[in-house]
Amino acid sequence: MGQTVTLTGMVLLAAPIGDYDKRLVLLTKERGKITAFAKGSRRQNSPLLAAANPFSFGAFTCFEGRTSYNLMQAEISNYFSGLSQDYEAAYYGFYFMEIADYYARENNDEAEMLRLLYATLRALMNAHIPNELIRYIFEWKSMVISGEYPQMFCCTGCGVQEDLRAFVPAGDGLVCKNCLSGSKGAVLLLESTIYTYQYIASSTIEKLYSFTVSEDVLREMKRLQSRLCKIYMDKQFKSLDILESIVT
Repeated sequence: MGQTVTLTGMVLLAAPIGDYDKRLVLLTKERGKITAFAKGSRRQNSPLLAAANPFSFGAFTCFEGRTSYNLMQAEISNYFSGLSQDYEAAYYGFYFMEIADYYARENNDEAEMLRLLYATLRALMNAHIPNELIRYIFEWKSMVISGEYPQMFCCTGCGVQEDLRAFVPAGDGLVCKNCLSGSKGAVLLLESTIYTYQYIASSTIEKLYSFTVSEDVLREMKRLQSRLCKIYMDKQFKSLDILESIVT
């Protein structure tokens, strides 16, 4: 027998189905990533019309069937409507939701990913933090939450925590001054860049977007994140292609 459940979450994706329905992908606190069908949500008089769109965050009441969910009611607490007024910020948001969709799984504990996504979308509407920095913070923290990320707190060669100098792809992490010699493909990093990565990895989500970095650190993060995403994210994100055509 099916049951009705109320889930806290956000709409990651919304695709039209038939003449009036939508297929939604929701990232929820209680059930992880789920697919829900919003019947009649494309009708102009539907109570689900506004809720069945990307970025909508709130409480979703669904009928849980044997193989799928049907959205019955939604109480949205944040539509992130400010993103609709900023084309660039909106596509950053689409990219972040695509990453969340990539990592999240059904019936998995995705509460931290949901909190990260919510905090990140709020940060996009803060003019004091560069969107580019928000991107690198989100990418890196997503890897940390997923549990698939390189060692950034000690040397992968000898284990020391001091004098860390470079990231080595083959070694899956940082190496120190003494182990740098002969490390193939090493990416040299400033001490402040290394500290930034350590801070993001260990910080609570509430404190993630409370800082900015120098232009030098931002350039190094751009170079390093490009490599990390190729290594740890086995996907070409469609929204990223569009985003990069906008910002470059």
